[in-house]
Amino acid sequence: QVQLVESGGGLVQAGDSLRLSCAASGRTFSPYTMGWFRQAPGKEREFVATITWDGRTAKYKDSVKGRFTISRDNAKTTVYLQMSSLKTEDSAVYYCVFGAGRIVTTMPSAYRYWGQGTQVTVSS
Repeated sequence: QVQLVESGGGLVQAGDSLRLSCAASGRTFSPYTMGWFRQAPGKEREFVATITWDGRTAKYKDSVKGRFTISRDNAKTTVYLQMSSLKTEDSAVYYCVFGAGRIVTTMPSAYRYWGQGTQVTVSS
């Protein structure tokens, strides 16, 4: 089992920045991929960003490219999502995900473990 604990969500204004963190614990055997999905009210859950175990490859949702940066600290088994130039449409519950292996994918089914989510609200 792997446990994921997210932190860093909150209420900000459009244009502000926010950093989400997700600490993994339990059976976090390398290699593994970590990332973020989000879900806004009335909408389907969607992929945001993911990063490989070695940190060399990252993938982003098109609408967040250039604004969001995903990174990881394997010594702390933690993944971060630095969000800048936030927009109201970025408002959602953000979920941290963990999947075994090296493959970077946008498919939610590839990630076995999910955090409970952290709320990000961007006001205009």
